[in-house]
Amino acid sequence: MLRYVPLLLELGLLVYCLIDCVQADPDRVRNLPKVVWVFLIVLVPIVGGIAWLVAGRPERAPSRAVPWPSTQTAGFPEYERPRRSGAPDDDPEFLASMRRSDDTHERMLRDWEDDLRRREDRLRESPPDDERSGERQGG
Repeated sequence: MLRYVPLLLELGLLVYCLIDCVQADPDRVRNLPKVVWVFLIVLVPIVGGIAWLVAGRPERAPSRAVPWPSTQTAGFPEYERPRRSGAPDDDPEFLASMRRSDDTHERMLRDWEDDLRRREDRLRESPPDDERSGERQGG
């Protein structure tokens, strides 16, 4: 069993380095073209894989600690956006939009109350279902 360990390590290194090389951006691969690295990894198993990890693999860009994409592709995340001076309630445009939404809300509530009143009045004016059904049977 122990004699298979070097073979498994070599195979694991080959697979890892080959997948890493194939998925790497061709413009960021260091020292040799990407195709040469693939041949080197496959033809010289252990040395090719170690050489890829040391000299060919693209350097990792410092990772950001945020879950959204970079600002270059998707715009500014909320905390990186240039901030306006002052609080939002100092902004006249913001206050006007709040007044408009309040007016709309009040208007909707008034319409709803009027509709409810009309329905209640209609129910008060109409006779109950029992009286209607009795009139039909007796008539």
